[in-house]
Amino acid sequence: MSLLTDLINLNLSDCTEKVIAEYIWIGGSGMDMRSKARTLNAPVDDPKKLPQWNYDGSSTGQAPGEDSEVILYFINSQSCQIDRFGIEQEYTLLQKDVKWPLGWPVGGYPGPQGPYYCGVGADKAFGRDIVDAHYKACLYAGVNISGINGEVMPGQWEFQVGPAVGISAGDELWIARYILERITEIAGVVLSFDPKPIPGDWNGAGAHTNYSTKSMREDGGYELIKKAIEKLGLRHKEHIAAYGEGNERRLTGRHETANIDTFLWGVANRGASIRVGRETEKNGKGYFEDRRPASNMDPYVVTSMVAETTILWKP
Repeated sequence: MSLLTDLINLNLSDCTEKVIAEYIWIGGSGMDMRSKARTLNAPVDDPKKLPQWNYDGSSTGQAPGEDSEVILYFINSQSCQIDRFGIEQEYTLLQKDVKWPLGWPVGGYPGPQGPYYCGVGADKAFGRDIVDAHYKACLYAGVNISGINGEVMPGQWEFQVGPAVGISAGDELWIARYILERITEIAGVVLSFDPKPIPGDWNGAGAHTNYSTKSMREDGGYELIKKAIEKLGLRHKEHIAAYGEGNERRLTGRHETANIDTFLWGVANRGASIRVGRETEKNGKGYFEDRRPASNMDPYVVTSMVAETTILWKP
């Protein structure tokens, strides 16, 4: 393993001007991440200068065999400058061979929930080395990662990205997911974004989406927040349908969720569909949190729907 580690950590700049460019994309399931690497003769200072490349779309569920070539190329994200998002990505680390949460006895269960949320110690925090490596790797890569914490169910963790403007929130989250996939691969641990990986009296995994517009962050913004929440309630079913697969197993009205068929909001209420923070209520401006998205949601879909409903949609 030491030789492998040494090879992984080789600094190419010590011996060559060539660099490795990693091309990353989302596979046909909408959740599987794919990547391939190529050698460039020199560093690239602008992503638009990266050469186009292709991959076999028939092997990723994205093209038929008789027309399988899919082209990869860079597009500048055109972000709306008035809205901001912060996404809380929960995930579960699983033992590779048994697909059971890290730190759990094989075929058995740990003690009940309570001591694990933001917990410290070998009997409470399982996989912290992976979590810390991911945190630092994201910062090194320039990802706008804003924090990490242990979650309520043991073996479950969360990282946050943002605040990010518009569609760039989706870019940040997907790259952070990719880096996490690569680190768990090296560690020999399986990464799960299943919204309810363990049935029963255990918390599920979500991707709570924090949101505000420029007007909401200014004086009098709380009234605009309440109007936006009202509009979200009117389109509750449409949002739920786009907020991730298997979410009905998570949104039960228990374990810090609202029932999937019910829309409600409240201040500091983690059992609501939409939570408004105490500070936002006190200041009369700020942001709110949509707690409905599942951990396997597509951030491009969720952020665009939230913006469309609250800004563009006319009831």
